Amino acid sequence: MTEHELVRELAEKSSSKIVLVVADGLGGLPIEAGGRTELETARTPALDALAARGTCGASVPVLPGITPGSGPGHLALFGYDPLEFRIGRGALEATGIGFELGPDDVAARGNFCTLDAAGNITDRRAGRIPSEESAAVVERLQAVRVPGVETFVRPVKEHRFVVVFRGKGLDGAVADTDPQATGVPPLEPQPLSAAAGRTAEIAAEFVDRARRLLVDEPKANGMVLRGFAAKPRLPGYEELYRLRAAAIAVYPMYKGLARLAGMQLVGHAKTLDEQVDTLAACWQDHDFFFLHFKYTDSTGEDGAFAEKVKRIEELDRVIPRIEALGPDVLIVTGDHSTPSLLKSHSWHPVPTVMAAATCRPDGFEKFSERNCTRGGFGIFPAKHLMLLAMAHALRLGKYGA
Repeated sequence: MTEHELVRELAEKSSSKIVLVVADGLGGLPIEAGGRTELETARTPALDALAARGTCGASVPVLPGITPGSGPGHLALFGYDPLEFRIGRGALEATGIGFELGPDDVAARGNFCTLDAAGNITDRRAGRIPSEESAAVVERLQAVRVPGVETFVRPVKEHRFVVVFRGKGLDGAVADTDPQATGVPPLEPQPLSAAAGRTAEIAAEFVDRARRLLVDEPKANGMVLRGFAAKPRLPGYEELYRLRAAAIAVYPMYKGLARLAGMQLVGHAKTLDEQVDTLAACWQDHDFFFLHFKYTDSTGEDGAFAEKVKRIEELDRVIPRIEALGPDVLIVTGDHSTPSLLKSHSWHPVPTVMAAATCRPDGFEKFSERNCTRGGFGIFPAKHLMLLAMAHALRLGKYGA
Protein backbone atom coordinates (compact mmCIF):
# COMPACT_ATOMS: atom_id res chain seq x y z
CA MET A 1 0.00 0.00 0.00
CA THR A 2 1.34 3.45 -0.92
CA GLU A 3 1.17 6.45 1.40
CA HIS A 4 -1.49 8.05 -0.78
CA GLU A 5 -3.60 4.89 -0.76
CA LEU A 6 -3.37 4.86 3.03
CA VAL A 7 -4.36 8.52 3.26
CA ARG A 8 -7.38 7.94 1.00
CA GLU A 9 -8.43 5.07 3.27
CA LEU A 10 -8.02 6.97 6.54
CA ALA A 11 -9.06 10.54 5.61
CA GLU A 12 -12.24 11.66 7.32
CA LYS A 13 -14.55 14.62 6.91
CA SER A 14 -14.53 17.14 9.71
CA SER A 15 -15.37 20.76 10.45
CA SER A 16 -11.77 21.50 11.46
CA LYS A 17 -9.73 24.00 9.48
CA ILE A 18 -6.05 23.94 8.52
CA VAL A 19 -3.98 26.97 7.48
CA LEU A 20 -0.58 26.45 5.85
CA VAL A 21 1.47 29.65 5.64
CA VAL A 22 4.50 29.21 3.38
CA ALA A 23 7.17 31.87 3.72
CA ASP A 24 9.15 31.09 0.60
CA GLY A 25 12.85 30.52 1.27
CA LEU A 26 12.35 31.05 5.01
CA GLY A 27 15.47 29.28 6.28
CA GLY A 28 18.77 31.15 6.42
CA LEU A 29 22.34 31.22 7.67
CA PRO A 30 24.39 33.66 9.75
CA ILE A 31 26.44 36.11 7.74
CA GLU A 32 29.32 35.62 10.16
CA ALA A 33 30.30 32.46 12.01
CA GLY A 34 28.51 32.28 15.34
CA GLY A 35 26.03 34.98 14.36
CA ARG A 36 22.29 34.84 13.88
CA THR A 37 20.23 33.87 10.87
CA GLU A 38 17.66 36.22 9.35
CA LEU A 39 14.88 34.46 11.28
CA GLU A 40 16.85 34.60 14.52
CA THR A 41 17.59 38.29 13.98
CA ALA A 42 13.99 39.27 13.24
CA ARG A 43 11.65 40.42 15.99
CA THR A 44 8.85 37.84 15.77
CA PRO A 45 6.63 37.89 18.88
CA ALA A 46 3.70 36.19 17.14
CA LEU A 47 5.76 33.37 15.63
CA ASP A 48 7.56 32.94 18.95
CA ALA A 49 4.18 32.57 20.68
CA LEU A 50 3.23 29.88 18.18
CA ALA A 51 6.47 28.06 18.93
CA ALA A 52 5.81 28.29 22.67
CA ARG A 53 2.40 26.62 22.45
CA GLY A 54 3.03 24.40 19.44
CA THR A 55 5.55 21.92 18.10
CA CYS A 56 8.64 22.83 16.10
CA GLY A 57 10.62 20.88 13.54
CA ALA A 58 12.87 21.23 10.51
CA SER A 59 11.66 19.83 7.21
CA VAL A 60 13.77 18.32 4.44
CA PRO A 61 12.09 19.12 1.09
CA VAL A 62 13.63 16.33 -1.02
CA LEU A 63 16.56 14.46 0.55
CA PRO A 64 19.40 15.50 2.86
CA GLY A 65 21.92 17.58 0.94
CA ILE A 66 19.65 18.12 -2.07
CA THR A 67 18.86 21.75 -2.91
CA PRO A 68 15.24 21.97 -4.10
CA GLY A 69 13.53 24.29 -6.53
CA SER A 70 10.29 25.92 -5.48
CA GLY A 71 8.24 23.32 -7.36
CA PRO A 72 9.58 20.26 -5.51
CA GLY A 73 9.62 22.21 -2.26
CA HIS A 74 5.93 23.04 -2.45
CA LEU A 75 4.93 19.62 -3.74
CA ALA A 76 6.50 18.09 -0.65
CA LEU A 77 4.62 20.50 1.63
CA PHE A 78 1.40 19.53 -0.15
CA GLY A 79 2.09 15.86 0.60
CA TYR A 80 3.46 14.69 -2.74
CA ASP A 81 6.81 12.94 -2.95
CA PRO A 82 8.82 15.28 -5.22
CA LEU A 83 10.87 12.34 -6.47
CA GLU A 84 7.70 10.60 -7.66
CA PHE A 85 5.81 13.65 -8.91
CA ARG A 86 8.27 15.67 -10.98
CA ILE A 87 6.78 18.86 -12.37
CA GLY A 88 8.70 21.27 -14.55
CA ARG A 89 8.49 24.95 -13.81
CA GLY A 90 7.12 25.70 -17.25
CA ALA A 91 3.98 23.68 -16.56
CA LEU A 92 3.57 25.43 -13.22
CA GLU A 93 3.92 28.92 -14.66
CA ALA A 94 1.58 28.18 -17.56
CA THR A 95 -1.07 26.68 -15.29
CA GLY A 96 -0.65 29.53 -12.83
CA ILE A 97 -1.58 32.18 -15.39
CA GLY A 98 -4.56 30.12 -16.54
CA PHE A 99 -3.08 28.70 -19.74
CA GLU A 100 -4.69 25.32 -20.32
CA LEU A 101 -1.95 22.95 -21.41
CA GLY A 102 -2.97 20.35 -23.96
CA PRO A 103 -1.64 16.84 -24.62
CA ASP A 104 0.76 18.07 -27.33
CA ASP A 105 2.17 20.99 -25.35
CA VAL A 106 5.56 21.56 -23.77
CA ALA A 107 5.91 24.70 -21.65
CA ALA A 108 9.03 26.48 -20.46
CA ARG A 109 9.41 29.28 -17.94
CA GLY A 110 11.35 32.17 -19.46
CA ASN A 111 13.43 34.80 -17.74
CA PHE A 112 14.36 37.92 -19.65
CA CYS A 113 18.02 38.78 -19.11
CA THR A 114 20.42 41.52 -20.20
CA LEU A 115 23.21 40.63 -22.62
CA ASP A 116 26.30 42.67 -23.45
CA ALA A 117 27.69 43.17 -26.96
CA ALA A 118 29.55 39.85 -26.72
CA GLY A 119 26.36 37.98 -25.86
CA ASN A 120 27.29 37.44 -22.21
CA ILE A 121 24.74 37.84 -19.41
CA THR A 122 25.19 40.99 -17.34
CA ASP A 123 21.90 40.68 -15.41
CA ARG A 124 20.06 37.34 -15.10
CA ARG A 125 16.74 39.06 -14.36
CA ALA A 126 16.93 42.10 -16.66
CA GLY A 127 16.90 44.39 -13.63
CA ARG A 128 13.64 42.78 -12.47
CA ILE A 129 11.85 44.96 -15.01
CA PRO A 130 8.28 45.93 -14.07
CA SER A 131 5.50 43.66 -15.32
CA GLU A 132 4.16 46.29 -17.71
CA GLU A 133 7.57 46.62 -19.41
CA SER A 134 7.94 42.86 -19.60
CA ALA A 135 4.45 42.51 -21.11
CA ALA A 136 5.42 44.91 -23.91
CA VAL A 137 8.47 42.78 -24.72
CA VAL A 138 6.33 39.64 -24.69
CA GLU A 139 3.99 41.32 -27.15
CA ARG A 140 6.92 41.73 -29.54
CA LEU A 141 7.64 38.02 -29.24
CA GLN A 142 4.23 37.16 -30.67
CA ALA A 143 5.86 37.70 -34.08
CA VAL A 144 8.28 34.80 -33.59
CA ARG A 145 7.35 31.75 -35.65
CA VAL A 146 9.07 28.36 -35.59
CA PRO A 147 8.26 25.98 -38.47
CA GLY A 148 6.40 22.83 -37.50
CA VAL A 149 4.89 24.00 -34.20
CA GLU A 150 2.51 26.53 -32.76
CA THR A 151 4.15 28.93 -30.33
CA PHE A 152 2.43 30.79 -27.51
CA VAL A 153 4.22 33.43 -25.41
CA ARG A 154 2.52 34.88 -22.35
CA PRO A 155 3.69 37.37 -19.69
CA VAL A 156 3.87 36.22 -16.09
CA LYS A 157 5.31 38.78 -13.65
CA GLU A 158 8.28 41.14 -13.76
CA HIS A 159 11.04 39.50 -15.86
CA ARG A 160 9.21 36.17 -16.15
CA PHE A 161 7.22 34.82 -19.06
CA VAL A 162 5.98 31.48 -20.40
CA VAL A 163 6.54 29.98 -23.83
CA VAL A 164 4.49 26.98 -24.95
CA PHE A 165 5.36 24.86 -27.97
CA ARG A 166 2.49 22.82 -29.41
CA GLY A 167 3.06 19.97 -31.82
CA LYS A 168 3.09 16.20 -32.15
CA GLY A 169 6.00 14.27 -30.71
CA LEU A 170 7.32 16.94 -28.34
CA ASP A 171 9.01 15.94 -25.10
CA GLY A 172 9.87 18.07 -22.07
CA ALA A 173 13.22 16.44 -21.26
CA VAL A 174 15.28 19.51 -22.22
CA ALA A 175 17.94 21.06 -19.99
CA ASP A 176 17.64 24.62 -18.69
CA THR A 177 19.52 27.30 -20.61
CA ASP A 178 20.22 29.43 -17.52
CA PRO A 179 23.92 29.12 -16.60
CA GLN A 180 23.11 30.54 -13.13
CA ALA A 181 25.96 33.03 -13.57
CA THR A 182 26.84 36.36 -15.19
CA GLY A 183 29.72 37.02 -17.56
CA VAL A 184 28.86 33.97 -19.66
CA PRO A 185 26.34 33.45 -22.49
CA PRO A 186 23.06 31.55 -22.07
CA LEU A 187 23.38 27.83 -22.60
CA GLU A 188 22.02 26.11 -25.68
CA PRO A 189 18.93 23.92 -25.17
CA GLN A 190 20.18 20.35 -24.80
CA PRO A 191 17.97 17.25 -24.98
CA LEU A 192 18.14 14.98 -21.94
CA SER A 193 16.72 12.06 -23.88
CA ALA A 194 16.54 10.97 -27.49
CA ALA A 195 12.82 11.77 -27.53
CA ALA A 196 13.48 15.41 -26.69
CA GLY A 197 15.84 16.14 -29.58
CA ARG A 198 13.21 17.85 -31.71
CA THR A 199 11.97 19.96 -28.77
CA ALA A 200 15.51 21.17 -28.07
CA GLU A 201 15.96 22.16 -31.72
CA ILE A 202 12.65 24.04 -31.68
CA ALA A 203 13.60 25.86 -28.47
CA ALA A 204 16.99 26.82 -29.91
CA GLU A 205 15.33 28.19 -33.05
CA PHE A 206 12.84 30.16 -30.96
CA VAL A 207 15.60 31.70 -28.82
CA ASP A 208 17.69 32.61 -31.88
CA ARG A 209 14.79 34.36 -33.63
CA ALA A 210 13.70 36.06 -30.43
CA ARG A 211 17.17 37.40 -29.71
CA ARG A 212 17.44 38.95 -33.17
CA LEU A 213 14.04 40.55 -32.64
CA LEU A 214 14.95 41.98 -29.22
CA VAL A 215 18.47 43.22 -30.03
CA ASP A 216 17.46 46.86 -29.49
CA GLU A 217 15.84 46.30 -26.06
CA PRO A 218 17.79 48.19 -23.36
CA LYS A 219 17.28 45.56 -20.62
CA ALA A 220 15.40 42.52 -21.90
CA ASN A 221 17.50 41.77 -24.98
CA GLY A 222 18.06 38.12 -24.10
CA MET A 223 16.38 35.19 -22.39
CA VAL A 224 16.96 31.94 -20.60
CA LEU A 225 14.48 29.06 -20.53
CA ARG A 226 13.90 26.79 -17.54
CA GLY A 227 11.70 23.90 -16.49
CA PHE A 228 10.60 22.44 -19.82
CA ALA A 229 7.59 20.25 -19.05
CA ALA A 230 4.33 18.78 -20.25
CA LYS A 231 1.18 18.86 -18.10
CA PRO A 232 1.50 16.52 -15.10
CA ARG A 233 -1.22 14.57 -13.30
CA LEU A 234 -1.64 14.75 -9.54
CA PRO A 235 -4.35 13.31 -7.27
CA GLY A 236 -6.27 16.34 -6.02
CA TYR A 237 -6.82 17.42 -2.42
CA GLU A 238 -10.51 16.50 -2.47
CA GLU A 239 -9.70 13.02 -3.72
CA LEU A 240 -6.67 12.51 -1.50
CA TYR A 241 -7.47 14.30 1.75
CA ARG A 242 -11.22 14.95 1.47
CA LEU A 243 -10.42 18.64 1.86
CA ARG A 244 -11.97 21.64 0.17
CA ALA A 245 -8.72 23.47 -0.42
CA ALA A 246 -8.15 27.14 -1.24
CA ALA A 247 -4.95 28.83 -2.41
CA ILE A 248 -4.13 32.49 -1.78
CA ALA A 249 -1.00 33.38 -3.74
CA VAL A 250 0.29 36.37 -5.67
CA TYR A 251 2.83 34.82 -8.04
CA PRO A 252 1.53 32.66 -10.92
CA MET A 253 3.90 29.75 -10.34
CA TYR A 254 2.45 29.06 -6.89
CA LYS A 255 -1.06 29.44 -8.23
CA GLY A 256 -0.12 26.82 -10.82
CA LEU A 257 1.13 24.40 -8.16
CA ALA A 258 -2.08 24.86 -6.21
CA ARG A 259 -4.29 24.35 -9.27
CA LEU A 260 -2.47 21.16 -10.19
CA ALA A 261 -3.13 19.89 -6.65
CA GLY A 262 -6.84 20.61 -7.07
CA MET A 263 -6.98 23.75 -4.93
CA GLN A 264 -9.33 26.58 -5.79
CA LEU A 265 -7.62 29.90 -6.45
CA VAL A 266 -9.37 32.61 -4.44
CA GLY A 267 -9.09 36.37 -4.50
CA HIS A 268 -6.83 38.72 -6.40
CA ALA A 269 -4.62 39.89 -3.55
CA LYS A 270 -1.39 41.71 -4.28
CA THR A 271 -0.17 42.37 -0.73
CA LEU A 272 0.13 40.25 2.38
CA ASP A 273 -2.63 42.18 4.15
CA GLU A 274 -4.91 41.65 1.17
CA GLN A 275 -4.10 37.94 1.27
CA VAL A 276 -5.27 37.77 4.88
CA ASP A 277 -8.38 39.76 3.93
CA THR A 278 -9.07 37.10 1.29
CA LEU A 279 -8.50 34.34 3.83
CA ALA A 280 -11.12 35.86 6.12
CA ALA A 281 -13.58 36.38 3.26
CA CYS A 282 -13.52 32.73 2.15
CA TRP A 283 -13.14 31.17 5.62
CA GLN A 284 -16.53 29.47 5.63
CA ASP A 285 -16.15 27.97 2.17
CA HIS A 286 -13.05 25.80 2.61
CA ASP A 287 -11.32 23.41 5.00
CA PHE A 288 -7.68 23.96 4.01
CA PHE A 289 -5.95 27.22 3.14
CA PHE A 290 -2.54 27.65 1.51
CA LEU A 291 -1.19 31.19 1.86
CA HIS A 292 2.04 31.93 0.04
CA PHE A 293 4.46 34.77 0.90
CA LYS A 294 7.18 35.28 -1.70
CA TYR A 295 9.46 38.01 -0.45
CA THR A 296 11.44 36.05 2.13
CA ASP A 297 12.84 34.21 -0.89
CA SER A 298 13.53 37.08 -3.28
CA THR A 299 15.35 39.10 -0.61
CA GLY A 300 17.47 36.05 0.18
CA GLU A 301 18.31 35.58 -3.49
CA ASP A 302 19.36 39.22 -3.65
CA GLY A 303 21.71 38.71 -0.69
CA ALA A 304 19.76 41.36 1.23
CA PHE A 305 20.01 40.09 4.81
CA ALA A 306 18.42 43.15 6.44
CA GLU A 307 15.58 43.20 3.90
CA LYS A 308 14.83 39.52 4.51
CA VAL A 309 14.68 40.27 8.24
CA LYS A 310 12.11 43.01 7.53
CA ARG A 311 10.04 40.64 5.38
CA ILE A 312 9.99 38.03 8.15
CA GLU A 313 8.81 40.74 10.55
CA GLU A 314 6.14 41.74 8.02
CA LEU A 315 4.87 38.17 8.03
CA ASP A 316 4.92 38.04 11.82
CA ARG A 317 2.63 41.07 12.03
CA VAL A 318 -0.24 39.29 10.23
CA ILE A 319 -0.08 36.06 12.23
CA PRO A 320 -2.45 37.38 14.95
CA ARG A 321 -5.02 38.20 12.25
CA ILE A 322 -4.83 34.61 11.02
CA GLU A 323 -5.09 33.25 14.56
CA ALA A 324 -8.18 35.40 15.18
CA LEU A 325 -10.03 33.36 12.56
CA GLY A 326 -9.69 30.30 14.78
CA PRO A 327 -7.80 27.72 12.69
CA ASP A 328 -7.65 24.31 14.34
CA VAL A 329 -4.18 23.81 12.88
CA LEU A 330 -1.87 26.67 11.93
CA ILE A 331 1.45 25.89 10.25
CA VAL A 332 4.20 28.32 9.32
CA THR A 333 7.10 26.99 7.28
CA GLY A 334 9.01 27.47 4.03
CA ASP A 335 9.41 25.44 0.87
CA HIS A 336 13.21 25.61 1.14
CA SER A 337 15.94 27.73 2.67
CA THR A 338 17.32 30.77 0.84
CA PRO A 339 20.20 32.13 2.92
CA SER A 340 21.21 35.68 2.07
CA LEU A 341 24.79 34.51 2.55
CA LEU A 342 24.48 32.19 -0.46
CA LYS A 343 22.10 34.33 -2.55
CA SER A 344 20.38 31.12 -3.66
CA HIS A 345 18.26 28.21 -2.53
CA SER A 346 20.09 25.77 -0.26
CA TRP A 347 19.82 22.25 1.13
CA HIS A 348 19.41 23.29 4.76
CA PRO A 349 16.33 21.95 6.62
CA VAL A 350 13.49 24.45 6.84
CA PRO A 351 12.17 25.83 10.16
CA THR A 352 8.58 24.72 10.77
CA VAL A 353 6.07 25.35 13.54
CA MET A 354 2.62 23.82 13.99
CA ALA A 355 0.13 25.13 16.56
CA ALA A 356 -2.96 23.12 17.49
CA ALA A 357 -4.80 22.06 20.62
CA THR A 358 -3.42 18.56 20.04
CA CYS A 359 0.25 19.63 19.84
CA ARG A 360 2.82 18.64 22.45
CA PRO A 361 4.73 21.83 23.27
CA ASP A 362 8.45 21.22 23.12
CA GLY A 363 9.59 24.02 25.39
CA PHE A 364 10.92 26.55 22.88
CA GLU A 365 9.94 30.20 23.10
CA LYS A 366 11.71 31.41 19.96
CA PHE A 367 10.94 30.32 16.40
CA SER A 368 14.41 29.76 14.96
CA GLU A 369 16.51 27.33 12.97
CA ARG A 370 18.43 26.24 16.08
CA ASN A 371 15.28 25.45 18.04
CA CYS A 372 13.46 23.83 15.15
CA THR A 373 16.22 21.30 14.54
CA ARG A 374 15.78 20.21 18.18
CA GLY A 375 11.98 20.44 18.21
CA GLY A 376 9.38 17.78 18.78
CA PHE A 377 9.02 16.95 15.09
CA GLY A 378 12.78 16.73 14.73
CA ILE A 379 14.26 16.82 11.24
CA PHE A 380 11.54 15.24 9.12
CA PRO A 381 10.62 14.76 5.44
CA ALA A 382 8.49 17.68 4.25
CA LYS A 383 6.19 15.25 2.44
CA HIS A 384 4.95 14.10 5.87
CA LEU A 385 3.80 17.57 6.93
CA MET A 386 0.29 17.05 5.54
CA LEU A 387 -0.03 13.77 7.44
CA LEU A 388 0.82 15.63 10.65
CA ALA A 389 -1.60 18.43 9.77
CA MET A 390 -4.41 15.97 9.07
CA ALA A 391 -3.75 14.09 12.30
CA HIS A 392 -3.72 17.24 14.44
CA ALA A 393 -6.92 18.38 12.72
CA LEU A 394 -8.50 15.05 13.74
CA ARG A 395 -9.07 14.18 10.09
CA LEU A 396 -7.29 10.80 10.00
CA GLY A 397 -8.87 7.58 11.21
CA LYS A 398 -7.05 4.72 12.89
CA TYR A 399 -4.94 2.31 10.86
CA GLY A 400 -5.66 -1.31 11.62
CA ALA A 401 -7.69 -2.99 14.30
